[in-house]
Amino acid sequence: MDSTVHAEQKKMNADTKKTTLNWHGEKVLGKHTGTILLKEGWLHLNNNMITAGEFHIDMTSIKDDDSNERLEGHLKSDDFFGVEKHPLSKIVIIGSEAFDKGSSLVKGNLTIKGITLPLEFMVKMEKADEGIWFNTHITVDRSKYNVRYGSGSFFDNLGDKAIHDEFRVKVNLYMN
Repeated sequence: MDSTVHAEQKKMNADTKKTTLNWHGEKVLGKHTGTILLKEGWLHLNNNMITAGEFHIDMTSIKDDDSNERLEGHLKSDDFFGVEKHPLSKIVIIGSEAFDKGSSLVKGNLTIKGITLPLEFMVKMEKADEGIWFNTHITVDRSKYNVRYGSGSFFDNLGDKAIHDEFRVKVNLYMN
């Protein structure tokens, strides 16, 4: 391997204290928002591209912004994310396009409840004093990960109890 290319590759680790993951889910008559914690993560940067990475999300840390313990318990149950059997979700980054004007398309695989599917999302990169911020919004179709509770894709006659299949996660990831 060419030593100049190797020297340019940089492994960065996630700062789990500064990183925030905010989720947003909607139903016919409203919405819920909350947080979830990043347990650990890393990525490799090389030639202005992300070449690899892996991030573990602590599914047991799901919180509702309104401190609704009943909702939090339901999200952790088998109806939704089944955190007792699946305490971690994972994103494995397989690569990105070169960052252009601070943005890049990132490709990887997302695993929820033991189901792994491809994922693509746009990332903004901002250099900070001692590290780099990576910011994105990831949209996930929960029904593809066997999270079917209240889904109009699987159940009829839900009326105003239907919950949208897609939820979003706003990611503010700090790497150093």
